[in-house]
Amino acid sequence: MLIVSLKTTVTDIATKWSSSPHRLSSVNVLKSHTLTLPLNFHRTTQIHSTNPSVTNWDPALHRFRSNRDLYLGNLLRPDGFIWTDGGQLCSRCWMATGEDQVMFRCKLCYGDDVLCAECMVTCHTCNPLHRIEKWNGQYFMPWTLKSLRLRVQLGHRPGERCSEPAPIHASFVVLHTNGIHNVAVDACDCEQRLWAGPPEEQMLCVGWFPATDDRPKTCATMEVLNTFLLQTYQARTTMYDYYCVLEKLTNNAGVKPPNRYHAFLRMVRKYSHLLMLKRAGRGHAKSRVLGTAQGELAVLCPCCPVPGINLPEDWENTPPGQHWLKDPSLGSGWSYLVEHEPYRQFLLTVTDQKEMSTCSGLAALDYANTKLSHGYAATGVGMGVCVWHEFILPNGVGDLQKGERYANMDWITAMILRHIHARLRKIISYDIVCRWWKSLRERLQALPSAILLLLVLAFVQFAIPKMHIKGHLRDCQMTYSLNLISGSAETDGEAIERPWAHIGRMGTSTREMGPGSREDTLNGHWGLWNWQKLIGLGERLRMKLDRANTEYAEQMESFSEFSVQQAERVPAWKALVEAFKANPSAPNLYEMKTKSLREADVLLGFEKEEAERVQNGVPGIHSISPSSFVAAGLEVEDEQQRVCVQAELKKAGTTSQEINLIALWRTLNCSIQHLRKLQATYTPAFLVALGNRDNVPEDEQLEQVPLFLPSAETVH
Repeated sequence: MLIVSLKTTVTDIATKWSSSPHRLSSVNVLKSHTLTLPLNFHRTTQIHSTNPSVTNWDPALHRFRSNRDLYLGNLLRPDGFIWTDGGQLCSRCWMATGEDQVMFRCKLCYGDDVLCAECMVTCHTCNPLHRIEKWNGQYFMPWTLKSLRLRVQLGHRPGERCSEPAPIHASFVVLHTNGIHNVAVDACDCEQRLWAGPPEEQMLCVGWFPATDDRPKTCATMEVLNTFLLQTYQARTTMYDYYCVLEKLTNNAGVKPPNRYHAFLRMVRKYSHLLMLKRAGRGHAKSRVLGTAQGELAVLCPCCPVPGINLPEDWENTPPGQHWLKDPSLGSGWSYLVEHEPYRQFLLTVTDQKEMSTCSGLAALDYANTKLSHGYAATGVGMGVCVWHEFILPNGVGDLQKGERYANMDWITAMILRHIHARLRKIISYDIVCRWWKSLRERLQALPSAILLLLVLAFVQFAIPKMHIKGHLRDCQMTYSLNLISGSAETDGEAIERPWAHIGRMGTSTREMGPGSREDTLNGHWGLWNWQKLIGLGERLRMKLDRANTEYAEQMESFSEFSVQQAERVPAWKALVEAFKANPSAPNLYEMKTKSLREADVLLGFEKEEAERVQNGVPGIHSISPSSFVAAGLEVEDEQQRVCVQAELKKAGTTSQEINLIALWRTLNCSIQHLRKLQATYTPAFLVALGNRDNVPEDEQLEQVPLFLPSAETVH
């Protein structure tokens, strides 16, 4: 048996070709209250509790608290000197020259090796921008490779010396991702200078971007330039803030390195411009940079029609009615979205349908023929999924143009059912199924012959998802409840809602796309969704099986016990149930025959009795009547439950909205105090019992305080 659920969304993945969308939202409103704090609030609030069950921390953070000394000790470890067994030895050459030997270490190289000056320079010939430290006998202090006489030779291979090096400026500065460096640099001035070029070109060859073209004193690595550009594009980091970070990476104790901020501004501007030229292919053009045309550096949309690139040669001869067909899908109808053109042609033949609702809460029908978002070719999509496993069904998605019209959902349903065997039993779940299915068979027969479908109603049952059904009339709740459909198990029917969280975020992108690129993009995302569901199916089914076995054992125990207690009625009940299953059109056995009293009805009865007593001359003992006292007690009890729920939500971290528990406690405290005054008149014995309570928990909150309402146990 297969259960199919249908659902639509209005604007989450709409496609935009002019104006902005009209968004629909649903908001859950929680009642908020104010209150005064209990006297022991600050004493009982476990701010520093080590019990993870009463904190808002995850288990990893709780374990970290007990291991802080271990972590802290290892953070202190690099601050000391690690001596070898043989004394103060260089980890590379193993040479010891006595107690006056100065040792160095690198903060970026892997390991804790401590080296002599000569080995440190040798190891950093290819890493001149690493940061090193010097042991001064008490601690490691910042040092530079330049101080160890490391010189960077340009114009030659790494490690190769120039026969005629030309020192560049003595205060030469290089900006890198780990800070600002003073570096000793030599340019090549030997015979290789003919192909190595001037010093500026030699810097570019090693990935250093010079600040000027004439005897530069500053350069920045292309790595730091690329990093900044990504930071500013993605995180909107300003150049000033990024340069301040480089300064603090160099020295975070207030000692300023050489100021190269304005040089950095200039280098970023030039480098960004050169990247645009490079990505536009100007470096390979015959006319080079000066031949760049207007708008040539802009990144073009690959989906928009451009003659000679993505349009056919005879595009000018296209019939007038098909000029818009410039963005076809690479495989329309091959995946999840229905084939576009037949679907569009069918919708053009369907005039506004009479889709009036006689059931409460069906906003989908109220706006079925209303275009909520002007300027959109599609205001949303209708979708069908497998309810049990949440897979998007083949050809189970179609665009909407005017809300949830029957015509759209009929086509999508027909396409879904074409992939399902006609004689396979099916349950179709849809939040407006109570009206949609009434003439479904006739509407399916009116579809084009290419997808004409004869629906055998004997193999189909219709249902409403369990959350949506609460907004329907009582007749709908009895007729379309999944709880009353044999074989639906504990399915809630709301699986159709879950894919929207995944695909809804694509709305900001797809609304700007052409129809073909949008279809291909959505098909790709839904393919990923189904693949993730496929690879996780085994684990999810096992979890559901384990939970079902546990629930089955508990339910069978309760059912067996109840059957024993009602043994004389069980045979007749079983016969009625079997008859109802065999003939669903028979009277529903599960429908309540009598109308239950509501709280308001009971209170109204009490008020009438009290009014009669007043008319008969019986005086009241308080300005608040007994019925009002009972109503006040029930209201405080409900208020306690609401506060308890909010406290659990905040403790579990399941809501991103800040819940003001202090305000809730203040209001609850006022309500309880008012109830105590009434209890002093109507149930004084309960107040005595409240004062004689034993073993009162120290951390008892207001929502846990017993109210001792009249329905509580009798006080002796």
